Amino acid sequence: MAIIHAYHQGTLTQEEGEVVQEFPLKLIVNGRELATLAASPHDLRFLVAGFLWLQGFVRSLDDFALFSVCTDAGIANLRIIGEIPERLTPVLTSGCGGGITFSLPASQNARAAAGRRPIPPAAVFALLKELAGRTDRYRTHGGIHSAAVGDGDKLLLYAEDLGRHNTIDRLAGEALFRGIDLAGTLLATSGRVSSEMLAKAALLGVALVASRTSPTDQAIRLAEESGITLVGYVRGERFLVYAHPEGLDLGPSGA
Repeated sequence: MAIIHAYHQGTLTQEEGEVVQEFPLKLIVNGRELATLAASPHDLRFLVAGFLWLQGFVRSLDDFALFSVCTDAGIANLRIIGEIPERLTPVLTSGCGGGITFSLPASQNARAAAGRRPIPPAAVFALLKELAGRTDRYRTHGGIHSAAVGDGDKLLLYAEDLGRHNTIDRLAGEALFRGIDLAGTLLATSGRVSSEMLAKAALLGVALVASRTSPTDQAIRLAEESGITLVGYVRGERFLVYAHPEGLDLGPSGA
């Protein structure tokens, strides 16, 4: 808890309240300091595993020879099978936590969209509704983004973090630990859909990405290239479709 002063009609009142925790986690891979991730402090193993998977450094848990996350020191020490490229060009992302990535955009590496079944709008509304109902940390103090993955019938995974891009890494990491294939799933996010988030969704094989807010122009471009149906401004019984509307099932059973 923190001491906060609330201003109202010319008066400051002291009160206690919760604030967002920002946890810097130094990532050391094969003895090399790779990055410092600014994240929320919970379930850091999912964040680390998902980050390395989506950067293309690992493909499964078998690629980790050492996996150690020390929250006291703020260090994740990992040893992976294979080498990290000698020269990496970091790209600062637009996530709220000051994210960093090395290999995005990478829509050309997206898993094939062929054979996906169309998704009924009712499934989009249901997933966004469940996402809103699970935002416990946001309800207590705000400043937290959330994301969820569903299969069209039920929610499979849920993640919260101060960075939008971190929520996708967390979903990927938990899927890796739990052996869940995310191909053909729906991804819902609480915040703006940026290009790095869309590219990560494509790498996971996600069929549809939906948000209560807007995508960027580059996210739309990547969605078009990747075959992903991109939906924004999901409000009430209405949303906007920015890419691949044919991915929606608009028949009587899908409404």
